[in-house]
Amino acid sequence: MPGSGLPRNWPLGHASTNETFSPDELELLMPPAGHLPPLSALRAFEAAARLRSFSKAADELSVTPAAVSHQIHALEADLGVRLFHRLSRAIELTPSARLLLPGLSDAFAGIQESVRRLRAHNDTGTLTVTASPSIAAKWLVLRLHRFQEQWPEIDVRISTSDDVVDLTKGDFDIAIRYGTGRYPGLDVELLLRNEVFPACSPRLIETGPPLRLPDDLRHHALIHDQAVDRDPLAPTWAMWLKAAGVGDVPASSGLTFSGGYMALDAAIAGHGVVLAYSTIAAADLAAGRLVRLFSLALPDLFAYYIVTAPGALERPKVRAFRDWLRHEADAVLTQES
Repeated sequence: MPGSGLPRNWPLGHASTNETFSPDELELLMPPAGHLPPLSALRAFEAAARLRSFSKAADELSVTPAAVSHQIHALEADLGVRLFHRLSRAIELTPSARLLLPGLSDAFAGIQESVRRLRAHNDTGTLTVTASPSIAAKWLVLRLHRFQEQWPEIDVRISTSDDVVDLTKGDFDIAIRYGTGRYPGLDVELLLRNEVFPACSPRLIETGPPLRLPDDLRHHALIHDQAVDRDPLAPTWAMWLKAAGVGDVPASSGLTFSGGYMALDAAIAGHGVVLAYSTIAAADLAAGRLVRLFSLALPDLFAYYIVTAPGALERPKVRAFRDWLRHEADAVLTQES
């Protein structure tokens, strides 16, 4: 019906729109619920509207300008609106086109990003891991060569951050998180537990004031991990000193660092005594770079966990890395027992 503004494929039971329609006839005038135009037509419109050119849209879509024009004519007929004013050397968007374009551009960009993430995750050659800086530097990296020997075809990419990454977005395959283990909507497995105790460099014991009793800590700088000190559930110097019955040592004085591995390195350099976490201090203790002080240790309510998005372990590379992490953790527990 020319000039009616209605799609040509909508059935009409009367020749004139001035007549009265029955409820059944009115239902025929309404488009099917959830009806969408063909994706190819929407894609052609989005490209042409964004580029303001049928020929440029054709180049981007690897089709002819005539094919783009045909798709847009079909879309206009489907929607019952004009989308372009066709000028002699250009095209101009109608108000309807300007309304339609932003949502379509966002939708196609979202589709492209989702496909990119899927392809990256299905790429058997790359595994993306997110972990806290301390566990990555002091535990994971020291063992990673054994995974590479077993799986040389998998390239491992490690990103370190204390931020909790949303694994469901697909940018990372697997995470090693330090926390309570409560991560709703994700698959969680315990990796390693900690205990916490004072430690320092052997050189500090040899050249500094005595460190035979907890009271001797008053003569040394205490080294703090700022991230741990901010969490009320994490063991701190104040907790350890109270458990040791030491009341005259300033628990908050000394040196403070933004990460546990830096606090350990400061202790190794002889700058003071650190409250060491057993998991990340294990290699330095075994190598003699650190020495444990006193027998008192506090339990850590937090632990390290393997975390994955639902379904991630179905991918062989993720499952291989998870299994390897658990094997390494079991080896640590065997050495400690």
